[in-house]
Amino acid sequence: MRVDHVSYAAEAGGLKATAARLSELIGVAPVDGGVHPRFGTRNVIFPLAKDHYLEVVEVLDHPASDKAPFGQAVRAASEAGGGWLGWVVAVDDISAVEQRLGREAVLGNRHRPDGTELKWRQVGIKGLMADPQVPYFIEWDDMTVHPSAGADTSVSIDHLEIAGDPKRVREWLGPDDTFDKGGINFTFVAPHGTPGLLSVTFDTPSGKVTI
Repeated sequence: MRVDHVSYAAEAGGLKATAARLSELIGVAPVDGGVHPRFGTRNVIFPLAKDHYLEVVEVLDHPASDKAPFGQAVRAASEAGGGWLGWVVAVDDISAVEQRLGREAVLGNRHRPDGTELKWRQVGIKGLMADPQVPYFIEWDDMTVHPSAGADTSVSIDHLEIAGDPKRVREWLGPDDTFDKGGINFTFVAPHGTPGLLSVTFDTPSGKVTI
């Protein structure tokens, strides 16, 4: 169990404008991710070092976005002005998480512009919607096409600042010995309003950049 990626909901200017702004801040070129047909969303990817990535995601005018919890979450975040949607934890066997949470994982897929199909299973979006300090979980079908694969950058995720309760997050993640922080630092602050991911700090060749 390890941090997989961080997800940012598109701002009022839309997906491309949001991605361009973040690209300038962290010095990483955005990559077109593709459409998530099951969720009614699409994304842009920033492949990062250490098998992580940053995702910028927007909702589409598609029936799936009204039905799928992920589409609902992205729509709500963008309508609130955009910004950090949450953080995501990768697991090797999502069935253990399904059993612990008492929920079934849903299938996800998208085709990259080159035609490569990425497939995964995810669970915990409803938990994130109810309590945005907690991550959702993902199991990739094929790590050789993971969104971070082929990253040509030294930029990495350095720090997550979360408004919330570390005990609550620890309980959500499960047993203490199952989570590998992978060198990422976590700071928890008391929430003033809704809990959630407040900021992400990236380690770049130009120094630390906090978004």
